[in-house]
Amino acid sequence: MAEKKEKLFDMFQGCSYDQWRAKVEADLKGADFNKKLVWRTNEGFNVEPVYRAENIADFKTLDSLPGEYPYVRGTRDNNDWFIRQEVLADTVSEANAVAKEIITKGVTSLGFNLQMKEAAEIAALLDGIDVEKFEINFRTCPRHAVELAKALVDYLKANGLTEKFHGSIDFNPMRRALKHGTEFPGDIKATALELLDVVKDVPALRVLAVDSFMFCNAGAYIFQELGYALAWGAEWMTMLTEAGVKADEVARRIKFNMGVSSNYFMELAKFRSARMVWAQIVEQYAPESKDACKMHVHAVTSRFNQTIYDAHVNLLRSQTETMSAALAGVDSITTTPFDVPYKKPDAFSERIARNQQFLLKEESHLDKVVDPAGGSYYIETLTVSLAQEAWKLFLEVEEKGGFLACINDGSIQKAVNETSAKRHVDVARRKEILLGTNQYPNINEKAAGKIECEGNSCGCHHGSEEDGNGLSMKRAASDFEALRLATEAASNRPKVFMLTIGNLAMRLARAQFSTNFFGCAGYEIIDNLGFETVQQGVDAALEKGADVIVLCSSDDEYATLAPEAFKYLDGRAMFVVAGAPACMEDLQKEGINDFIHVRCNVLDTLKAFNAKLLK
Repeated sequence: MAEKKEKLFDMFQGCSYDQWRAKVEADLKGADFNKKLVWRTNEGFNVEPVYRAENIADFKTLDSLPGEYPYVRGTRDNNDWFIRQEVLADTVSEANAVAKEIITKGVTSLGFNLQMKEAAEIAALLDGIDVEKFEINFRTCPRHAVELAKALVDYLKANGLTEKFHGSIDFNPMRRALKHGTEFPGDIKATALELLDVVKDVPALRVLAVDSFMFCNAGAYIFQELGYALAWGAEWMTMLTEAGVKADEVARRIKFNMGVSSNYFMELAKFRSARMVWAQIVEQYAPESKDACKMHVHAVTSRFNQTIYDAHVNLLRSQTETMSAALAGVDSITTTPFDVPYKKPDAFSERIARNQQFLLKEESHLDKVVDPAGGSYYIETLTVSLAQEAWKLFLEVEEKGGFLACINDGSIQKAVNETSAKRHVDVARRKEILLGTNQYPNINEKAAGKIECEGNSCGCHHGSEEDGNGLSMKRAASDFEALRLATEAASNRPKVFMLTIGNLAMRLARAQFSTNFFGCAGYEIIDNLGFETVQQGVDAALEKGADVIVLCSSDDEYATLAPEAFKYLDGRAMFVVAGAPACMEDLQKEGINDFIHVRCNVLDTLKAFNAKLLK
């Protein structure tokens, strides 16, 4: 007799989408479902509040296993990844000492940025480092990539390591156009062909870089980074296969270095989309092996959303970013140290960055399950939706002549810079939240004293920009940081006094809102429990030496309290009303012009206050 298996939740009655939707709309009591519950993403598509099995029933992405074409579920049958740390050193001997120290602390991938031309220099750099056990990566000026490759290959051949080495040389001649808006001064195709010839005997050495993390750090939307990364990779494929190199050889030399922002699920889906679409792109070049269609991805957590103030919040951002990349099945990860925006990372911040990955491996065991997001109705939908949007952008680039043509004419930089500008406005208006910067700031924190580098030195970018025709690398927080630094530099720190009166709930809520608002500029905040009359409140504010008095009450009470307070104050301090009451026009006729509320551009409003208050 066959065993009867009880299905989970059989005792519950099924619910169709239409039934669920009807119940939700009833609970909304007339509010528009799409406006309340449907999220319009920056990536160009809508996200529904709930997904069901029928939403993904026709997805072809569900037909493969991890390690199978088109690799949406990963290129391997495991989820282990290399923990990479950049070795910050000025000399070969110093870099060797640092590298030997950090490999004893769990690092499995090393990143070097040194100009080397001789095998002896490579030997000195890697002395005491077992090349078979660690991934070795080099960043260098693209004009010297061939010299570096020759030196590395000579070293590997001399030591019998050509089959055992795995790593990369970051040949990125596109960096000049992206950063400065000027074309590479050499022949990219000729250099790339020479580079491929030099490394032909080292099968696991990737030399053709797709550094799309540059777009992420410049503030690009996720679909833009993905679309441009695919176009960049296709540029390598087209350029070199047309020059006679086999598609398999070109594909296995490409390394994607991609950024990771704090949009947790979207970033997870991005890497899944990237592998899927890249596999299909490479297939069009007719490689001999399906393995050529595998995308090799190194993930780097974003710098765009890092902050100088409340810098330890950077750890929260980079932790979720690292987790997105790990769950998505990337090959290696660099977790950017939290103090990068204002100084060269020190031993403490580098240790914390390493430990962030160790937590995910050794305590959370994220390396034990391949593609844990596979089958999720939500993430599978995001994966397909992102792939569609990135594909549209990819086709646009191809129609304009390809990736190289579009960066040389500046159209890609322009598109990303427009996105960055839009995101800066969103931060200024608090549509995009940076905890500790434009929302819930640490009001009494001072940061000027900890800034050790300016402009582009050590990659800080706190308020600096690249050349006008290149990508703008201004971090999202840079404008707010400039405000606070100006406050710190001023001879007087403005005092903002909360005149709380009337309705208890409203005055407390508006005092909290106003504290966060003016705290973003680093002003001193004087909060209060409440006053019986506006005269008492104004007198107390003037006694404290307040520069700004913020009236915090309810909309109904503002009609009488605001004119009374404004008249009694008589210009002895700036007067602000917290909120946008219906009587605003009447108050403006009384001469009251300063209102702060959720529709304000916080940044522009605070700039105006700074201009009036700082001496």
